[in-house]
Amino acid sequence: MDGRRPRQRGGFSPYELTDETPVYVISVAAQLSGLHPQTLRQYDRLGLVSPDRTAGRGRRYSARDIELLRQVQQLSQDEGINLAGIKRIIELENQVAALQSRVAELEAALDGAAAAMRQREAAVHASYRRDLVPYQEVQQTSALVVWRPKRQQQQD
Repeated sequence: MDGRRPRQRGGFSPYELTDETPVYVISVAAQLSGLHPQTLRQYDRLGLVSPDRTAGRGRRYSARDIELLRQVQQLSQDEGINLAGIKRIIELENQVAALQSRVAELEAALDGAAAAMRQREAAVHASYRRDLVPYQEVQQTSALVVWRPKRQQQQD
């Protein structure tokens, strides 16, 4: 997928740009992120930020990539985290985002299953015959009787 979505209404282009659309060449991405182009190449080699590639292998950065570059810079300079640590942080953040997405999917599936169950339950209740009266068995109290034979008196 190239990060573009068809527009819903009007406009001169059949595609709408998103945060994922790779549009910035490396020089523009470097300017927008405040980094040197060589730094962007290094981050790409290390796998910190992976821009899309054109047919001629040129890098194309998206708005999301630019934001990630700024985050890497902030973690590196302001927080003093090394690049290996930053890579691990990014991986964990991506993993958390994927898990949150999966939880949302499972919650939606659970809500759908619960709604279907309520519908089936309502259908069963609607099918009850109205001329039947529920019967409850009356509980009777029971008693325990113990019989003891009388002792015979010894005769002298």
